[in-house]
Amino acid sequence: MMEMWHAGLGWPVAATLLAVSFASSFMTIAFGIGGGAVMLAVLATLLPAAAIIPVHGLVQLGSNAGRAAIMTRYMRFDLLGPFAIGAVIGIVLGGSLVVQLEAGWIQIGVGVFILWSVVSRPPAFLRRSGMVTGVFSSFLTMFFGGTGPFVATYVRAQDLDRHAHVATHAMFMTLQHLLKTVVFGILGFAFSVWTGLIVLLIAAGVLGTLAGKVMLARINDRHFQTVLKIVLTVLALRLIYAGATDIYFASATPAPDGGGH
Repeated sequence: MMEMWHAGLGWPVAATLLAVSFASSFMTIAFGIGGGAVMLAVLATLLPAAAIIPVHGLVQLGSNAGRAAIMTRYMRFDLLGPFAIGAVIGIVLGGSLVVQLEAGWIQIGVGVFILWSVVSRPPAFLRRSGMVTGVFSSFLTMFFGGTGPFVATYVRAQDLDRHAHVATHAMFMTLQHLLKTVVFGILGFAFSVWTGLIVLLIAAGVLGTLAGKVMLARINDRHFQTVLKIVLTVLALRLIYAGATDIYFASATPAPDGGGH
């Protein structure tokens, strides 16, 4: 019975994920971005490849919904319509293709995407259109998960104050992860196997959100961003290496043909 709470990964792994869930939610509400990518990178090192994106999506749904609930009064609901239309289109398109990816390529894609989010930013056209941002980010989230940087770039372009930025970003990401979770369910992902662990991760994320809101004014933003970029870079490089290694060994292993030596 206790195994359901760690999904067969063991308590040391589950405890690590709980700590990361708390810390990543703390990061996101304190700095407006970053937590989802950290959670994604750690999940990708500890979970089976096929479970990375669906589990991350449901955990982030809970985390963002908690953050949105806490900061509802700051949301810019007038920006939701165009983004929502784009998100539905992007999720449907991505859902029709995601089942064709191999595990190694998922790891490489996640790693490259995280690296790209550290060293660059989405192009200007994404910062101007809510619908285009919704389509593009929601399509990519079906493959790579952590598309918060895309969405945050558009939100930043709206010249919102800090609280409105965090709240509106949480609103967008809640919708995107909700749509993604529904599609993965339709595609047959067995969320029930992961339910106990996901509940614990969401709870840890809510606690991290509450703590981050309290500690918001006490954190050195510049120093934290430097550490965050270093951590993300190291994790991303590890994912790329792991994915490339899987692909190499898979291609180097001859398929059984029943022949002799």
